[in-house]
Amino acid sequence: MKAAVLGSGAWGTTLAIVLHQNGHQVTLWEYKTDYAKVLDETRLNPDYLPGVKLPQEMIISNNLLEAVTGKELIVLAVPSQFLRSVMIQIPYHLIKNTILVSVAKGIENGTLMTMSQMLHDVYNETGCNCVGVLSGPSHAEEVSVKIPTTVVAASGDKETSRVIQSAFSNSYFRVYNTTDIIGVELGGAFKNVIAIGAGIIDGLKFGDNTKAAIMTRGIAEISRLGIAMGSRPETFAGLSGIGDLIVTCMSRHSRNRYVGEKIGAGMKLAEVLAGMSAVAEGVQTSRSARALARKYDIVTPITNEVYNILFEDKDPRQATFDLMTRDKKEE
Repeated sequence: MKAAVLGSGAWGTTLAIVLHQNGHQVTLWEYKTDYAKVLDETRLNPDYLPGVKLPQEMIISNNLLEAVTGKELIVLAVPSQFLRSVMIQIPYHLIKNTILVSVAKGIENGTLMTMSQMLHDVYNETGCNCVGVLSGPSHAEEVSVKIPTTVVAASGDKETSRVIQSAFSNSYFRVYNTTDIIGVELGGAFKNVIAIGAGIIDGLKFGDNTKAAIMTRGIAEISRLGIAMGSRPETFAGLSGIGDLIVTCMSRHSRNRYVGEKIGAGMKLAEVLAGMSAVAEGVQTSRSARALARKYDIVTPITNEVYNILFEDKDPRQATFDLMTRDKKEE
């Protein structure tokens, strides 16, 4: 299969390597000309995936239209808030027979669309069933060195999800499939918001009890909102729900947990982000998640407090106190 990966961050680079190791012909697209040259000449990605060698056979490209032309599978590893601006540059006729696989875990601000909804919006002249997503507990730092990992491929079209599953599956990267594409996307996006909250708990030095509470009540929020938006309840008990939530809240690799930890320790959001090269999707997703909760009239207290800490400069200890002293509820 001829495949392209758009975005040479850690995850895009890792998935390009997985596809290459699975026998596919792979083009990796990097939007910065100078950095594309670094990738091509050194076969290393020092900014995002240090120490991992890129295969010599992999094509590195800075030309978007050349990268996508003639491909059967295109992996969209561009951060969610920038993906639309990339896709509107690609005419539909170049990709009309191509499976598009989003691996960005976010909700578009303003439109409140998932990435699959946004793709259908960009290419609204077609009823194409070739849009899918790949999500689950999968840090690039681990997958790139072949640590056993399990994820889920989703598409509204069953056959598309199976094609994605087949393209990526190997002995260290196991892929399940589902047709609940919106549920998989929502689980992958909303868990980043909860992971910021978990990081705040770490920064405040509260401990395991508090972290467990944030994670457990966080998945309850994600499930309530996802079900209201038409997703299946069991999706949030799976890899893109509780599975991804656990790894993102607990791991040292998690950018979203890192952002929360630094804020809990006293830093301001702008200061934290200024020191990061990679994108923490949960920061902007907290805006979208809060807006969606209001749209669907769903109670999401943890999401609301994360938003308040990030964008209203609320003191994290006060936010924790307010969560702990809410009106008593049944579980």
